[in-house]
Amino acid sequence: MTAPEGRGIGGTEHNTFRILHVSTGNVCRSPITERLTRHALSHRLGDPPPGYAGGTPIGGLIVESAGTWGHEGAPMEANAETVLTDFGADPSGFVGRELLDEHVIRADLVLTATRDHRAQVISMGHSAGLRTFTLKEFTRLVRAIDPATLPDPLDDGVVERARALVRAAAALRGWLLAPSADADEVYDPYGAPITFFRSIGDEISQALDPVVTALTGVPARR
Repeated sequence: MTAPEGRGIGGTEHNTFRILHVSTGNVCRSPITERLTRHALSHRLGDPPPGYAGGTPIGGLIVESAGTWGHEGAPMEANAETVLTDFGADPSGFVGRELLDEHVIRADLVLTATRDHRAQVISMGHSAGLRTFTLKEFTRLVRAIDPATLPDPLDDGVVERARALVRAAAALRGWLLAPSADADEVYDPYGAPITFFRSIGDEISQALDPVVTALTGVPARR
């Protein structure tokens, strides 16, 4: 089954590409991943416009998050905020969300913390299977894709490159399996000390780096 162009169900935002990060409560892992993704995009593509908010694209890319048992309206955990501050990312203004059908419908790419989250997203339907991966799974697949086979971001735009990347990753999924059962998991730091939160932040950051580079065609500034 092929998803309709650009979205799970007949979306119309053809000039944007929407990334949805999913965890359980949407107060720890997915907020960290969302804000680190935005931070990495701004470093590669330039600062967002004045008054930037979560729904404002950076280079055409919109980054959001939600939770399968999301704490609707809740702030992110204080330790998660500390981790983001450590990376120089902005934790302000975050509000937790429960994962809804409309979030999946609008997403071009769904990246989950665990395989269970991935299964829950796919079970919602909306042709989500071809565009839903765990974060670490997507990182593994992206590393195997030759960047030269993707659209040039300068000629074709970042949005077209991102769409092509998702199609390429989906095509590789059955051929490039995880080396172990735990390789695709980002474990939940909820209630853990700051040291564990920081280790999870490092894990997420390392997984995101090749993903954002592949999406944008721009390597990280060192």
